[in-house]
Amino acid sequence: MLRRTLTLVLAATMSVFTLLATGSPAQAAPVTVTNATQFTDTDGNVVHAHGGGMIRAGSYYYWFGENRNADNTFKAVSAYRSTDLKTWEFRRHVLTQASDPELAVANIERPKVIFNSTTGKFVMWMHKENGSDYNQARAAVAVSDTVDGDYTWRGSFRPSSGTTSRDMTLFKDDDGTAYQITSASGNADLQIWKLTADYTAYDSMVANPWAGTFREAPALFKRDGVYFMLTSGNSGWKPNQQRYATATSITGPWTAMADIGDDTGYGSQTTFVLPVQGTQGTSYLYMGDRWGNSMGGTVNDSQYVWLPLTFPTARTMNLPWYPQVAIDTAAGTVTGVGGGPYYNLVARHSSKCLDITDNSAADSAVALQYTCSSGLNQQWRLQDAGGGYVRVVAQHSGKCLDVANNSTTDGAFVNQYRCTTGTNQQWQFQDQSNGHYRLVARHSGKCLDVKDASTANGARLIQWTCGTGTNQQFQRRTV
Repeated sequence: MLRRTLTLVLAATMSVFTLLATGSPAQAAPVTVTNATQFTDTDGNVVHAHGGGMIRAGSYYYWFGENRNADNTFKAVSAYRSTDLKTWEFRRHVLTQASDPELAVANIERPKVIFNSTTGKFVMWMHKENGSDYNQARAAVAVSDTVDGDYTWRGSFRPSSGTTSRDMTLFKDDDGTAYQITSASGNADLQIWKLTADYTAYDSMVANPWAGTFREAPALFKRDGVYFMLTSGNSGWKPNQQRYATATSITGPWTAMADIGDDTGYGSQTTFVLPVQGTQGTSYLYMGDRWGNSMGGTVNDSQYVWLPLTFPTARTMNLPWYPQVAIDTAAGTVTGVGGGPYYNLVARHSSKCLDITDNSAADSAVALQYTCSSGLNQQWRLQDAGGGYVRVVAQHSGKCLDVANNSTTDGAFVNQYRCTTGTNQQWQFQDQSNGHYRLVARHSGKCLDVKDASTANGARLIQWTCGTGTNQQFQRRTV
């Protein structure tokens, strides 16, 4: 009887670890999450998991994040769980001021948890400060035998003598090796550190690819053998342009950082990228914080921005805006909802689409015509600018169709640029019959024009004195 009992216990234990290792699909109905809101748990309380990260354990996603006191000081790292990523059950405060004397006066940010299948421990890393300023700049570690149990404090430290550690994330590779990625050297560098076998200490720095670029808020994930690093710039609580880089080895070489999304991350700062794996494959969910401090409040006033990441090629990535996101954890799908309609703008003379070159999200990326496709860099949404004018917003980047340098001359280039109130980003659709329109720039009274009436892929978009040419006429085709 004892032998049979032990066998059953062992089988149950192995089943749990198999679920942890394989990430079998969560069984939950599809849900829709509204962006730029605060979430509530099953008791109706606000979910405080700011700067947080997630881990799959069994059929649940566990979400850990910052929970602050009313005066913005550290209260706890709180843990929640869900099968569908919308219905959140509060589990407990897994780390508090009472967990260790070092935490009595401290500030804890960006907690992340990974599971060590060798030791059987859940390991949390975080950014630790002294509670009054950002001069301590240390990493810290706590461990637990269960994913949502009380975490035991293991202390705080820096990666090496003289090297600071602030915004950070964790990443566990396919071979079980774990890494901490941290904003170091006074935020000037973004360093990748290999951890020891038990995940509780630094082993060695394996890469410092963007020295001197001042990046923070890292999120690292791997897709089809390619590593993606998503980051923000340094601007305090104010949101800024997010950027990403890729590599086929975590040690590099890494690409240079490239812009992604609009110039504010749609008002948010990246905190984590969650792979959502299911029966139809794996999707990647951008998780961002719209910090309350940027809106005159505190961390606990923050809202969440969750968006689907899309991948035009194996090594390029989009961060499009949607007011809602539909998530099906069983299927493994994450899709944007609402915000449209979305249009292709098709040149009458060539039947080619208004396109942003190379799917770029950079300011001043070239507007051109190209064979129509399903790419988000050929999809446009219209924002009312008043007086019968609209802004024409690229869906892949959240940036606006713009006459360069506010020029009023014939031949001035048309590009994409971060959206402003400038009239060089405001366009009137003038009906030219048969479903075609001229797009007239408000600041100049001139028309969007395919240069030289070219029918070739890559022909530039310019402004030109309005005429009857079909290279100035565009069909607004609903996607």
